[in-house]
Amino acid sequence: MRTTTHHSRGTMLAVLLTGQFMANVDTAVANIAAPALQADLNATEGQAALVVSAYVVAFAVLLVTGARLGSSLGYRRVFLTGLQLFTLASLACGLAPDVRTLTVARFVQGAGAALMVPQVLSGIQLSYAGRERVKALGWFSIALSGGAVAGQVLGGVLISADLFGTSWRPIFLVNVPIGIALTVAGLRHLDSARGVKQPLDARGVVTLSATVLLVIVPLLLGSERGWPAWSWICLALSLPMLALFEYGERRVAGSGGRPLIARQVLRNPRVRAGLLAHGATTGSYFALLFVLALYLQQGLGKSPAYSGLAMVVWVAAFGIAGPLLPRVPEGIRWLPVLGCAVLGTGYLAVLVYLLGGGTSGPLLFALLGIGGFGLGVSANTLIGGITSSMPTQYAADLSGVVATNAQLAGAFGVAVAGAVYSGLSTDPQYALSVVLAGFVALSLVGVGASYRLVR
Repeated sequence: MRTTTHHSRGTMLAVLLTGQFMANVDTAVANIAAPALQADLNATEGQAALVVSAYVVAFAVLLVTGARLGSSLGYRRVFLTGLQLFTLASLACGLAPDVRTLTVARFVQGAGAALMVPQVLSGIQLSYAGRERVKALGWFSIALSGGAVAGQVLGGVLISADLFGTSWRPIFLVNVPIGIALTVAGLRHLDSARGVKQPLDARGVVTLSATVLLVIVPLLLGSERGWPAWSWICLALSLPMLALFEYGERRVAGSGGRPLIARQVLRNPRVRAGLLAHGATTGSYFALLFVLALYLQQGLGKSPAYSGLAMVVWVAAFGIAGPLLPRVPEGIRWLPVLGCAVLGTGYLAVLVYLLGGGTSGPLLFALLGIGGFGLGVSANTLIGGITSSMPTQYAADLSGVVATNAQLAGAFGVAVAGAVYSGLSTDPQYALSVVLAGFVALSLVGVGASYRLVR
């Protein structure tokens, strides 16, 4: 009986993580397809950018709402609903006759991912504890990072293959059979326990969504457009909108209602410290994916395959941490601090390599591996520390907050690092060195914040 239960939980975890992996693949895959999209649909560069951004905008804006729906309706129901919406939208993307239809379909696809993804971490928190949760979170982190790199590799392979003359369309259509199979598996193996039905704070949904929208859109689109006035206006308006959200949440809590995000979560100092550390390290990771590709391809004239290899080494090192962490004795509490420190050491080693005259090659890949391993340790242990700091009744709140924090940190990191690199790109080696120095500083922020988490 125990073996059957363990097998069933393993299948459940595989279903959840495959959904997470698919969502992360589609975050990155459209970047690779942008040139082919422009040629096939007669789209402008700006329209192609909207195809990429529409998914990320919907995803980031609706994550907390998706998590809250999961706690109310049950994570299984909301996961499967999000998966089905994601699958149908993927079909619409693959069959889109023009760029406008594709943009709308991408937005719906991102909304489906936002319903699906928070349930992954919720399901892990509700189904695993102790060392088993550490193992599950290790696989969760691999799905997070591996999906981003797989999106670049898979996108390049499918587009280059030009299956039956379909160009970019298979990168979306491949989701359809996977989504159908995953739906069948989810119906059989996901826990069917119902959520605790509570009214959804509609005002909180609107104000938080508006806040995230006012932040994420200028971060995604402002940099490539030279930071026009509207981007700064949006960022400025996000602050009073955030204050309005906070005011509404206090009123709901004061009247005995259920806020969109439980007040206990936002007040927990361990959660706040963990989110700061996770945001600092995750932001540098997404920024590295973006800037390193620019450095290797535009700066050094390397091929996309070469650039992808560098990221494969990074993710392979990242993945080593997952199986190793459950073997570490439970009494050792300082792993988040150590992970952030190793990540910073990896960035510093690459910086020294560049300052010493190095440009690319196996040594660069090896030094990136140091950082990848550090990120694997920090990501696993930080998420574990955040989720274990509160009872499982707050699982959905923590899932939504962690996922949204990662998305905003990633967008902010890409926007800032990309702007710095572009401003100095006449000397690619120097530009990357300056960006890496910033990543070292972010790693130190992670060290300090993770120390507060474990202290």
